[in-house]
Amino acid sequence: MQYDLAVIIPGRNEEFISKTVEGVLKAKRGNTEVIAGLDETWANPPLEDHPDLTIIHYSESIGQRAMGNRCVSLTKARLIMKLDAHSIVSEGFDIELLKGFEKLGKDVVQVPVLYNLHAFDRVCPKCKHRIYQGPEPINCEKCGTTMTREMIWKPRFNRKSEFYRFDTTLHFQYNGIRKKKVSNDEIYPETMSIQGSCFVVSREKYWEWNLGDENYGSWGNQGSQVACSAWLSGGRVVTNRKCWYSHMFRTQGGSFGFPYPQSGRQVENARKYSRKLFIENTWSKQIYPLSWLIEKFRPLNNGAKNGVPDWHDTEGKKMLDYVNKKGIEFYERHPKITARLSERQLNTLGKLQKPSVGILTFSDCSTDESILAPCRKQLVKAVEGLPIV
Repeated sequence: MQYDLAVIIPGRNEEFISKTVEGVLKAKRGNTEVIAGLDETWANPPLEDHPDLTIIHYSESIGQRAMGNRCVSLTKARLIMKLDAHSIVSEGFDIELLKGFEKLGKDVVQVPVLYNLHAFDRVCPKCKHRIYQGPEPINCEKCGTTMTREMIWKPRFNRKSEFYRFDTTLHFQYNGIRKKKVSNDEIYPETMSIQGSCFVVSREKYWEWNLGDENYGSWGNQGSQVACSAWLSGGRVVTNRKCWYSHMFRTQGGSFGFPYPQSGRQVENARKYSRKLFIENTWSKQIYPLSWLIEKFRPLNNGAKNGVPDWHDTEGKKMLDYVNKKGIEFYERHPKITARLSERQLNTLGKLQKPSVGILTFSDCSTDESILAPCRKQLVKAVEGLPIV
C-alpha cells in the first residue's frame, strides 16, 4: 500500500512504546503507517499486530539516529513524522499535517503544538500519598511504605509549548519572547528551532538534509540540527496549531533518565560537530549563515539558562560577534548568494558588519542597587540586542 504519512518511532529501553504505537494507530484518520524501530530491546508489553504497523528489531543497539534512518528507508510515504516512543498524538493529527504539507510545501518542517505528558503517579498503597512521575524505587515520605505506580497517560494541557530557540551552544531552549509576539490567529507560525521529540518533514528533505546524520552519534542535538538544516538551506520551520502531541520528559535520572548511554565525551563530540557545521558555516547545503537566522528571530534575550546566555543577552555578545564575523566570511565566499539577497537582507548584513544604531545611557549610579539592577535588566530587553554604551 502507498501511504501518505509514515510515523517512525525508534526506541531503546522504552517501556511505553507499546502505548505510544497503539495511541498513534487509534488517532490516525488518513492513509498513515507506523514503523517502530526496536533498538536492541523488545517492546514489553509486546506490540500488537496491525495492518498499518511495521516492526523492525536489531539485536545490538545501533543508536536512535541510525534506527530512524532504517525506519525511513522502509517507507515510500511522502511525509515523515519522527516521534519519541513516550508520546500521545491528537485525533486526526495526520490529516492536519498533510493539509499543512500541501499548503506549505516540501521545504517546510512542521511541529505540532507540544504538551507535557503526565504518564503516571507514584502512589502509596498504605496512606494514599501521591507524587508526580519520577524514578523508582521510592518510599513514601509520609509513612515509609514502598510506593507503586498508577498510570495516568494524559496530556497536561496547562503545559503548552509552541516556540523554541537554541542558545549560544546550539542547545534547545524555549522561546518565551516569540510567544508574546505571534498572533493567536496564525495557524502556522514560524519558530526558530524545535524541541526534538517530534518533527514532520517530507521524505525527500529528510534524506537531502541528512536529518539522521549519524556523525552526531547515537542521539541528541537533533532539534537544532533539524531547524538549522531547514532554515539555512532556504526552508522554514513552523508550529502547526491544528494538531498537537504530548511528550513525557525524563530529566530526573536513574530509572527515569535517558534510554541511551552517553558519556561526556560523546556529548561534547556531538556539540563540536554541530558547531563545525552551523557556527562555522561548513554545511554543504546552506545558502544562509547562522548569523542570518539569529538576526531573523531577533531579539533572542530570554536570559541565561543553566549558565548559558542567549544570543542577545549582554553575556552572549562575544559569541554573537564571532557568529556575525563568520556570517560575513560566508557571504564573501559565496558572492552569488549575496547577489540574491533582498534589500532588507543586505541591510541586515550591513548591520552585522558595523552597527549603525546604538543606545547611549547615563547614570551617576547613586541610586540604590535594588533599583538600578532591574532597570539595567529591562533596558537590555527593550533594546533587542542593540549595543549599549
